[in-house]
Amino acid sequence: MKAKLILNKDFTVGEVDERLFGSFIEHLGRAVYNGIYEPTHPTADDQGFRKDVMELVNKLNVPIVRYPGGNFVSGYNWEDGIGDKSKRPVRPELAWHVIESNEIGIDEFQEWAKRANSKVMQAVNLGTRGPEEARNLLEYCNFPKGTHYSDMRRANGFEEPFGIKVWCLGNEMDGSWQIGSKTAEEYGRIACETAKIMRELDPTIELVACGSSGLGMPTFGKWEATVLEHTYNYVDYISLHNYYGNRDNDTAAFLACSLDMDKFIKSVAAICDYVKAVKHSDKTINLSFDEWNVWFHSNDADSKLEPWQTAPHQLEDIYNFEDALVVGCLLITLLKNCDRVKMACLAQLVNVIAPIMTDNGGISWAQTIFYPFMHASNFGRGVALSPVVNCEKYSTKNIKDIPFLEAIGIMNEEKKELTVFAVNRSLEDSIDLEVDLRDFEDAKLLEHLVLEHSDMKATNTSENPNNVVPHNNGVTSISTTSAIATLNKHSWNVIRFRV
Repeated sequence: MKAKLILNKDFTVGEVDERLFGSFIEHLGRAVYNGIYEPTHPTADDQGFRKDVMELVNKLNVPIVRYPGGNFVSGYNWEDGIGDKSKRPVRPELAWHVIESNEIGIDEFQEWAKRANSKVMQAVNLGTRGPEEARNLLEYCNFPKGTHYSDMRRANGFEEPFGIKVWCLGNEMDGSWQIGSKTAEEYGRIACETAKIMRELDPTIELVACGSSGLGMPTFGKWEATVLEHTYNYVDYISLHNYYGNRDNDTAAFLACSLDMDKFIKSVAAICDYVKAVKHSDKTINLSFDEWNVWFHSNDADSKLEPWQTAPHQLEDIYNFEDALVVGCLLITLLKNCDRVKMACLAQLVNVIAPIMTDNGGISWAQTIFYPFMHASNFGRGVALSPVVNCEKYSTKNIKDIPFLEAIGIMNEEKKELTVFAVNRSLEDSIDLEVDLRDFEDAKLLEHLVLEHSDMKATNTSENPNNVVPHNNGVTSISTTSAIATLNKHSWNVIRFRV
């Protein structure tokens, strides 16, 4: 099969915000406890954080991490997670029906983020709480000194403000599963007033309003429009959440789910622009896709969990090779929409639907989805070039005209590099991809990385952590004005050029 990719420096999607490669840590399952934090682990540092996990996080180069939820935040009292650990309350946690020790809170998490070379995207509780508690948390985190909550932070051992700049106004507030769920009018009003009071305290912050909880929600569309009618002047982003799965065991259709993500993004952007027009505003609301991933493998196991455990094995999807291809397609889709999607969070980071897994007291390892995310995060920063793709297409029972090739090019002027990310969706045939380099004369091939496996269901485990790993033996030949890359069947490819 043959395909062609045309890239031109003058035709761009936009600058890639590094926060497109964010992630998410919720107080859920083993994400925090026995995930990033295990004080009895042989690699634990002076704060109890696992250094082996930190090394893997650093490889992903995650610039921002959403915290502490997620569903968890809608019933959370932030004051439970600060100060003397011996005095923190142990509580039943109603979102996930577990016991929360509060051994980790914002005091510790902001320190973990620093050590991970990342920043915090902090969510506030607009389920059981409201504007006053959000203001108090912001004062605790960002106000220098001389006030009640800033001096409380200093008394807890943090003289300097945490300086958290991105704040989420609640989580999935239209979901019936959400503690304190609301109608669009109810949420729009409380989000507006919360945003106003927070901006009065710290005008430098960026605020994310809750979009509906997914494209399939009955509230979708009208929710976004109503919420933005209330909050448009006070927020910077609206959130998108969506998860994907191969529940029908139809790999060809599963590999096409990025088309659904693209439709979702464009629909929300259109709603934002509708409200912009109605308000005669010059301001553009951008998108924060702050929950996305594959999630379905653990559903049956989670339905059998006994309630009120502490840090149970919960939402622990074991990802296979085809999941990695899907994540690669989703990453390319985010890059193709980087003009509007400025932040995104792979949900989540450790153990809970995550690229990184751990054994309690034992090893940590990278799941299959770790690798496309690592490649995109490290090589996908710069300017996204508008891809012109010519290739054959296929159809499934419910999806028509699916391109066999999913691809984009990223130009990094500072490093003088051009990177092509490409997924061959074909389950049977390789693709001879011609990359038109007329705008990049005398480009030099740096490497062609490939993630591939003969078994679509192959996984990485603690016993076999290197079963699915990338290699740099991809085949690409280059001439003055083009390159021909062989994309093996069902493969993720990273082709890097010096330009």
